[in-house]
Amino acid sequence: MKTARSLLVTGGTGSFGNAFIEMVLQRYPNLERIVVLSRDEYKQFIMSNKPEFRGNKKLRFFIGDVRDKDRLYRAFDGIDVVVHAAALKQVPSCEYNPFEAVKTNILGAQNVIDAAIDCKVKKVIALSTDKACAPINLYGATKLCSDKLFIAGNVYSGGHDTRFAVVRYGNVAGSRGSVIPYFQHLIKAGADELPITDTRMTRFWLKLEDAVEMVLQAFEIMEGGELFVKKIPSMRVTDLVQAIAPAISLRNVGIRPGEKIHEMMITSEDARHTYEYDNYYVIEPEYKILGATSVLHKYARPVAPDFEYHSGNNNEWLTVDQMRTMIDSL
Repeated sequence: MKTARSLLVTGGTGSFGNAFIEMVLQRYPNLERIVVLSRDEYKQFIMSNKPEFRGNKKLRFFIGDVRDKDRLYRAFDGIDVVVHAAALKQVPSCEYNPFEAVKTNILGAQNVIDAAIDCKVKKVIALSTDKACAPINLYGATKLCSDKLFIAGNVYSGGHDTRFAVVRYGNVAGSRGSVIPYFQHLIKAGADELPITDTRMTRFWLKLEDAVEMVLQAFEIMEGGELFVKKIPSMRVTDLVQAIAPAISLRNVGIRPGEKIHEMMITSEDARHTYEYDNYYVIEPEYKILGATSVLHKYARPVAPDFEYHSGNNNEWLTVDQMRTMIDSL
């Protein structure tokens, strides 16, 4: 990012794209052009008129879909670095529209890889999700496939210099898919109880700014082929309700299809390829031909052979007061 002159974000009008672009505008004055690629013209209109973006001549808003390879070739022309954030992300929606999820999350990923290589993009980081680790729903399965495609892109690029990496993280507090706005809506509507699916449920939880920081850090240290997993605190869903509305009772509605009690980030099968740093892990590819050699990780600590990283066995937990502070800052 320090030497890049141009940046493109697919799905750039989403929660991540807004926060990411705001931060890079502040930190990287060397950037001459920032392209926001997304399907929804209304969201682009709203974003372009936000005070932090209005009138900024570096910003370009492209209507386009990652399913449309021709549009990607035009959009990627002259681009140095790409963040791939576009995806269909709602678990029930992907189950009901599985072919659409495959077209966007898998075939769209292939299109991004092809366009990046042929347009001589230098670096690409694809955003992943905890649901891609040991997936039990279609959304997670499509994102796991996407992760594999981006890692393999380092070989697929052949003699080209394009390098690919993946950043995986968990639930983002206050994002459009977060449970917080849903709970707040119920409270505003006068609900006297809040529905939770299981009292044992835990989740990884981070601020949007932390996700942005991890992607920026990955751009600086990536060599190609890494899957970066940010260390994130966990929270109990019952504690979240206490943080939002301590006087409201809970109603256990039962676990939903495609949902886990604890979200997984690294499986024991990944452990033999995983290295630990102070604030993140790196999973190297199963096949060394796909890149990410151990040279990059010579100062890191290999994890234990039976290591697993999920929201239920985490070493760091958010308290109710900490969550309340995070919610108040949204």
